[in-house]
Amino acid sequence: MRTISLCLILGFLPLLTWCQSNNKDQAMNQDFPVKKTEEEWKSILNDDQYRILRLKGTERPHTSPFNMNYKDGVYSCAGCKTPLFSSDHKFDAHCGWPSFDRPIEEGSVVEKPDYSHGMIRTEILCASCGGHLGHVFPDGPRETTGMRYCINGVALDFDEE
Repeated sequence: MRTISLCLILGFLPLLTWCQSNNKDQAMNQDFPVKKTEEEWKSILNDDQYRILRLKGTERPHTSPFNMNYKDGVYSCAGCKTPLFSSDHKFDAHCGWPSFDRPIEEGSVVEKPDYSHGMIRTEILCASCGGHLGHVFPDGPRETTGMRYCINGVALDFDEE
């Protein structure tokens, strides 16, 4: 039985590796309106922003000042300044990252399948520049959309109203 299980696991590893690399290639090859070279991105983003927005990193939970920010305003992409989320749709999901139940308007973010790290998730990208923002999960407030857009605070700027 162990031999069969091991064979099944080893048989899926090439598929998982392909899914991970194919997912990254698809997201990076999509045509986004805001285009910059990697050198241009590096010149306008700090190291953490570049790691998250361009290299699909993740900030540590509970480290973003936006996690517990409940001031009225608009959250924009730190890379291209496109408005993405409204404080009207922000809630405390107790997950350690800023969470919203929907984007500011339809089409402001792009959803992509994400098979990285042995998981199946839905990645959220800025629809203007393709910057990695975080992931969306179907465990948000049921009285609204039921969705939880779990966003890296480093990927956002905030404009208070």
